[in-house]
Amino acid sequence: MSRTALPQTDRPAKHNSMLGVGAASLVGSALEWYDFYLYGTAAALVFNRIIFVNSDPLVATLAAFATFAVGYLIRPLGGLIFGRIGDTHGRKYVLVLTLLVMGVATFLMGLVPSYEQVGIWAPIMLIVLRLVQGIGAGAEFGGAAIFSVEHANPRRRGLHGAWPSAGVYLGLLMASGVFAIVTQLPEDEFLAWGWRIPFLLSAVVVVVALVIRLKLAESPAFVALQEQEHAPASPVKEVFAREKKAMLTLFLAQTPQNVVSSINLAFITAYLVGNLHLASSIGPLATTIGTAVTMVLLPLFGWLSDRVGRRPVILFGIVFSAIFAFPYFWLIDGAQAPFPIVLAIVVSLGLGVGAMFGPQAAYFAELFTGGARFTGLAFSRELAGAVSAGTTPLIAVALVAAVGGGTWGVALFIIGACVLGAIAVWFGGETRGRRMSAKTVEELKASTGSFEA
Repeated sequence: MSRTALPQTDRPAKHNSMLGVGAASLVGSALEWYDFYLYGTAAALVFNRIIFVNSDPLVATLAAFATFAVGYLIRPLGGLIFGRIGDTHGRKYVLVLTLLVMGVATFLMGLVPSYEQVGIWAPIMLIVLRLVQGIGAGAEFGGAAIFSVEHANPRRRGLHGAWPSAGVYLGLLMASGVFAIVTQLPEDEFLAWGWRIPFLLSAVVVVVALVIRLKLAESPAFVALQEQEHAPASPVKEVFAREKKAMLTLFLAQTPQNVVSSINLAFITAYLVGNLHLASSIGPLATTIGTAVTMVLLPLFGWLSDRVGRRPVILFGIVFSAIFAFPYFWLIDGAQAPFPIVLAIVVSLGLGVGAMFGPQAAYFAELFTGGARFTGLAFSRELAGAVSAGTTPLIAVALVAAVGGGTWGVALFIIGACVLGAIAVWFGGETRGRRMSAKTVEELKASTGSFEA
């Protein structure tokens, strides 16, 4: 099919402007990762001291990061539940549901009492809320990515698909920025009430995101599937029967980004405080600057993938992250001032994660056919998150402890993840230009989809 003769369902919806779609994707993803990064930072600075109380600081930190992992481990279930709803009832419906689930859980986290106040009930309440938060987050990015890409002009999917990714870093920027402020409080005030402020502020983001999302109409690709009666009765069965290659490619391609992101955004703050004995404000400050730079670069890498292809851009990010693994820790371990730490995080996030993450929404959405796209993308991405992102801080803490405080084990761990990701992306093929909606049952059943020549 000629690129100038696109199916009507592959064109942007006339009733939704790309500005509105981009804003809805940006704000929702911002809430998701504002919520999740708050927990990662609090696990490193607060929960190991007031919720998971133990005389051994290492054990307390491991316990706090274990609950960080729990939120990721439950996300594939959320991906299946909400992915199925998204493939049968619509993308917009799910985007509203997940927003409410995540927002309420995060707000309630800010009200959890300390271990000193209620004993064992403190960690129990926190874990339950973390599980609820994880289920809601299991389809948020996938839904926002699909919603953006299905609306976009095929020649600009990389650029428009980068808005959910930029939203992730906007959320991280907001969370690290708020934490950078509240960590300036005297330590006793910070531990008593200051840490709760970022969690309670999530209510503001929920309200803004709901107002934007409720005004939008459904994705045109989903509407076309419904009109043509091509939507499968069981998206879960469909995706496991016909989309296994796409699921495996996504799972492995997501792994290096998960590992590098989690090192920068969760582990490194605990490492700076617990191992290098630096001020607790340095980690949030460095990640605030790093996320700001990355947020700006993400649309650039998405745009670049529209020009040269998804695969070259993502491979660049993976290879760069592997090469930079050891220099990253050399800069941090030898730092006598904040600047080398900031530089390491900015370069790792901005170039490594930015190149991997910028084209990701378009790349992952194009891997799947329309009928089970939401289920396949959400489940595979969150399964990768459960295996790699959620466990990375825990693994990194254990590796540092196992080698007597050194970081070379963590660097090798990063390189191993990058090797897996590079293999998957290389053999997964190029997806730029792949059609987002099927016109016949035969096309719908073809797990590799079709291309616009």
